[in-house]
Amino acid sequence: MINTDTRSKHSIGRLTLLIALPLLLVSACQSTYYNAWEKLGVHKRDILVDRVEEARDAQEDAQEQFSSALEEFSSLVKFDGGDIETYYKRLNNEYEASREAADEVSSRIDSIDSVAHALFKEWEQEIEQYSNASFKNESRSQLRDTKTRYAALEKSMRRAESTMEPVLATMRDNVLMLKHSLNARAIGALREEYQSIKRDIDALIGEMNDSIERSNQFIASMQ
Repeated sequence: MINTDTRSKHSIGRLTLLIALPLLLVSACQSTYYNAWEKLGVHKRDILVDRVEEARDAQEDAQEQFSSALEEFSSLVKFDGGDIETYYKRLNNEYEASREAADEVSSRIDSIDSVAHALFKEWEQEIEQYSNASFKNESRSQLRDTKTRYAALEKSMRRAESTMEPVLATMRDNVLMLKHSLNARAIGALREEYQSIKRDIDALIGEMNDSIERSNQFIASMQ
């Protein structure tokens, strides 16, 4: 007869393995990926800079897309007749494009985080290989400064990222209302929302400008 406690321990062990295995596989895949690039002369530092550049470019694209969506809202506010369904389709297209742009920004930011932590971990390990105390202290100081700059960059990017979802939620609400009504009354409601949407998109663009500037500064510091 199998002891209940033993069965319980085995179950917990299997559960722990099932939880840990995907994480181990992801970690192994990332290590393989970075090692492959390393053999080609592309180091984690280079990959980090490339990904920050890609995130910066994604934010610039998102700025343009949200500005385009605001223009579409503006044209709808000025509506003085015509096929309302056509306006709905145009506004919905702008919303969908804005959602895609926001998802791309989030994806790019996530990709930065993984390589940054891999770089810092490797750097810390390599510091311990120094036999020269002066070199070791200098490298440790550089790592500390780089971590500080990266933390500021990540905070700025995440803050800009967080401003997108409320704007998208408001856009979605207005698009759905227009879809369900398709009449002048719905246009009137959108007019009341316009200034609020404009204010939120202006704030979003401002946050992204700050994040883009910090990205440029971080890139310059790493080159």
